[in-house]
Amino acid sequence: MPNHEYAVIRTWARWFFGVMILPLGLIGGCEGSGPSDTDPDIIPSNTSIQSFVYQLQNVDLDALGKTRFDLVVMDYSRDGSDAEQFTAAEISALQNSSGGAKKVLAYMSIGEAETYRWYWNPAWDVNEDGQPDSGAPAWLGPSNPDWPGNYKVRYWDSQWQTIVFGSATSYLDRIIDAGFDGVYLDIIDAFEYWGPDGSSGLNRASAPQEMVDLVKAIAQYARVTRGRPDFMVFPQNGEALAAYPDYVQTVTGVGKEDTWYLDNDLQSASETAEVLENLDIFRDAGKTILVIDYVTQAALIDAFYTKAADRGYIPYATGRNLDALTINPGHEP
Repeated sequence: MPNHEYAVIRTWARWFFGVMILPLGLIGGCEGSGPSDTDPDIIPSNTSIQSFVYQLQNVDLDALGKTRFDLVVMDYSRDGSDAEQFTAAEISALQNSSGGAKKVLAYMSIGEAETYRWYWNPAWDVNEDGQPDSGAPAWLGPSNPDWPGNYKVRYWDSQWQTIVFGSATSYLDRIIDAGFDGVYLDIIDAFEYWGPDGSSGLNRASAPQEMVDLVKAIAQYARVTRGRPDFMVFPQNGEALAAYPDYVQTVTGVGKEDTWYLDNDLQSASETAEVLENLDIFRDAGKTILVIDYVTQAALIDAFYTKAADRGYIPYATGRNLDALTINPGHEP
């Protein structure tokens, strides 16, 4: 859905990126504050990435390793659970696989909680009606009707953020310990749900800034606290946050779904135009743009790859369930 509220001052933003790098503060810091010795390094686009594959279910590491994709986006676990998480040895083998060296990103939702994750307590919604029970944590919101088992979260809540990063057993620490090169952050656009005119009804004016702060804090923790200065951070969707220069400078790149097509139908021209305007801000700042359209017809796949290449983006067409390794004929890496 287009978001006009926060996609502002784009011409100014492009000029600003060219002449100044804002400092990256800890979460809760204000934009434009003074620099700090603990600020994470600015991570530029990784120019070695020319292709990527995105698969979250039914992952076969050997099959992925034999491909020539430069970048892999996958879950940190075979089935999302802690018991089936990939080991550091397995991730290292994929990074150095027979098909060629690969960067590997771990998918991590920071705008919704998932019932199959290690942190979930069934007592939070005993009758599974999608509404948190009285004993649920304050950060837990209602379920997403489009994705059963996924619940909205008040991502600015400190208790949720402790689950995401900053404790020895946090989600991010598990990913870092497994040796992933970075994270692929999902449900960034939760700020639209909770923010002004969002469907939550909360109308939280600070919601966009709080998402910016959370992404910056994740980068800070990985790059500085955990000593991984090259740790890659790719938010998916929520591209209207291009209006925040410090956010643009923090991320390695961005992922975007449904840019030109919604499944096998064209997106509206106005939707695509607004998305492209925002994505171009990241591109012009030297960031890697990953685009995923869930087209399955050969002619549409060809058109999608052409549109993306013409824009300087890196495309991948696959099924929306992200449960299969897709190599599109004519667009092999």
